[in-house]
Amino acid sequence: MRVLITGADGMLGSNLVRLLIGRGHTVSVLIHPSSRSPTLENLRITKYLGDILKPSTLISAVAGNDAVIHAAASTRIWPARSETVRRINVEGTRNIIEAAINCNIKRFIYIGSGASVNLSGDTSGTHIPPGPGYGLDYIESKYEALKLVIDAVASKDLPALAILPTFMIGPYDSLPGSGRMIQAYARGKIRFHTNGGKNFIHVTDVATAIANSLEMGRIGAYYITGNENMTYRDFFRRVARIAGKPETKILVPDWLMKTFGLLGSISGKLFNREPLLTYQAAKLACVRQYVDDDSAVEELGMPRTDIDAAIRECYDWFVENGYLNNHKSFI
Repeated sequence: MRVLITGADGMLGSNLVRLLIGRGHTVSVLIHPSSRSPTLENLRITKYLGDILKPSTLISAVAGNDAVIHAAASTRIWPARSETVRRINVEGTRNIIEAAINCNIKRFIYIGSGASVNLSGDTSGTHIPPGPGYGLDYIESKYEALKLVIDAVASKDLPALAILPTFMIGPYDSLPGSGRMIQAYARGKIRFHTNGGKNFIHVTDVATAIANSLEMGRIGAYYITGNENMTYRDFFRRVARIAGKPETKILVPDWLMKTFGLLGSISGKLFNREPLLTYQAAKLACVRQYVDDDSAVEELGMPRTDIDAAIRECYDWFVENGYLNNHKSFI
């Protein structure tokens, strides 16, 4: 199958490209001209430079493919309200949908976020209950983009489904993104935990679900791809063991975490500089974003790899690529 991936230079895309090549697919990627990620070097792929906000740059990349996997997005949460984030995630998705329809794409797979929907809600696609936005345009825009895809299925016969990952961990995290917590802990930047938690999943499990969805899954449905619910204390305990670092034992209460976050947001606005902690991020750190959904396992054949393996592979990739050296920035 001929497959185009947008946002292929991210952690998920980099793992997905390798999986699809290994399965014999012909892979092309749409890369923003500003991308500096090294994770797609020396791979058997066709690269197109383009911008999802510029429809004229999309047709040449989309045309001639059987499937489009739309993973390009902005995940920035600072500032909390950002027109740029909204445009990339909403308008960009609308532009890719139109290009896919114009080029008669046979399968469109949208990569969203598990945080953007009600994790205990109906995932059939007939009704999409929004998740709590926490005052973040990132989360709210990913919900709006998902709704665009589902609406296009009904109104424009777009042969689409959506994959909504929870918190992914694994190799090729060149930004770094989700692996920033592991990097920061290994460098001694984190020595505390909060009452919150997340649902964690190995990035290759999500990549497998996406690859399988080229031929599996229900058109118009969305699948929350998650694995293990875990408190931050438990997660950092595992990171400490793998990285050979002391275990965190300091619990920061919710009120204090939110106070630090509020002060961070205020200082960020005053000095026009991204703070280490924002009020929105502090709120997220105090809740448990847990998932109980087996639909991706049952309908997409998604495996569930032990999270220790995901942490180990992420940590080893950081070590091998110099991301734990003092001179290496983790932004």
